[in-house]
Amino acid sequence: MAEKETQEELEAMEQETQTQEEILDDESLDGESTDTSLQDELEAYKNQAEEYKDKYLRAYADFENTKKRLEKDKANAVSYANESFAKDLLAVMDSFDNALSSIKEANETNATEVLEKMQEGVELTHNQLKKIMEKNHIKEIECQGEFDPEVHQVIMQVDSDEHNSGEIVQVMQKGYTIKDRVLRPAMVSSCK
Repeated sequence: MAEKETQEELEAMEQETQTQEEILDDESLDGESTDTSLQDELEAYKNQAEEYKDKYLRAYADFENTKKRLEKDKANAVSYANESFAKDLLAVMDSFDNALSSIKEANETNATEVLEKMQEGVELTHNQLKKIMEKNHIKEIECQGEFDPEVHQVIMQVDSDEHNSGEIVQVMQKGYTIKDRVLRPAMVSSCK
């Protein structure tokens, strides 16, 4: 009986060895096809990586071009920001040129008439300049009443019976704001 069991075990081992050899043969055949499919898959991934690299390089180049264009546009905007204001001031310059030429034409016989026209012309030019300033959000700082250190600069203090302490007595130089920012504070004298 022991011999029979040993014989059966040997046959089972031979059969198992044969099965393993068949599996190894099949795997070696499959290994060749697996190698080929792995190479194909690797090649596909390489191609996909190249496509992504190309897309990245194109996107990066486009980004750099856009960045340069925006920097150029910004520089132009800063350089020409005051163009509209400057064009408006040209009309005022023309008015002053006309006034100066009128003064040159004046003589003793028409001096009074030229002076009256000059006064009228200067008033019109002043109003024209005020309109341009308003159009560009430049406003005169109010200098009535209390001193405000945000918009006024006291250059001297004087005694005054008509004003309370800290009130503005006289405006030495007008101040201006552009929108909410002070361009130049008003120079004033205040009461002690």
